Amino acid sequence: MTISLEALLALWKIIAIDIILSGDNAVVIAMATRKLPKHQQNLAIFWGTGGAVLLRIVFATVIVFLLKIPFVHLAGGLLLLLIAYKVLIEHNEETNIQSSDRLIKAIATIIAADAVMSLDNVVAIAGASEGHIGMIAFGVAISIPIMIFGSKAIMKIMEKYRWIAYIGSGILAWTGAKMMMEDEGFMRFLHFREGPLTYAVSAGLTVFVLAAGYITNKKAESREGTIV
Repeated sequence: MTISLEALLALWKIIAIDIILSGDNAVVIAMATRKLPKHQQNLAIFWGTGGAVLLRIVFATVIVFLLKIPFVHLAGGLLLLLIAYKVLIEHNEETNIQSSDRLIKAIATIIAADAVMSLDNVVAIAGASEGHIGMIAFGVAISIPIMIFGSKAIMKIMEKYRWIAYIGSGILAWTGAKMMMEDEGFMRFLHFREGPLTYAVSAGLTVFVLAAGYITNKKAESREGTIV
């Protein structure tokens, strides 16, 4: 079976987006299962994460079909640009998940919390998949071990090496900009046709998001330095 370069790039984007936007997954799992007996924690993690991933695939599939409606690509692209910006400026969000000493309740907590928190992830992978539902499922499946076992390590690495967040944000911003440029209604409104100009606009929007995040972070660091 041959796989095109475009499909490999889409798969790589889905996995990268999943890793970058699933940093809170380990926190949710840890908080939801911390009161369970040790022998039940692995069961809660397995079934809770499995249910959460299945929901993500279902939600992303629904969004793929919604993206066929005029101007929905535009809305999704704008949302991804906002998410890309937030990836850069939000590093210390507090997560408040109620733990439980019952297995079923802990599993339900993991699934419910992930469903609420994963809107950005679902929209991003739906956009990156180029409409291929099988690619969504395959990409998310590959990301499962990383989400379960590597989330905390990824968060620490991203905190230590800030440039990784900019790479992730750039992937999200480029995906969002491409979604906007693929919206037929929006393109007709602008009298644009796919070509060098649309790629230039996508690149410009990506640079704009990265620059805005960088400036915001520098201002925040300057304020913190003044307070200290």
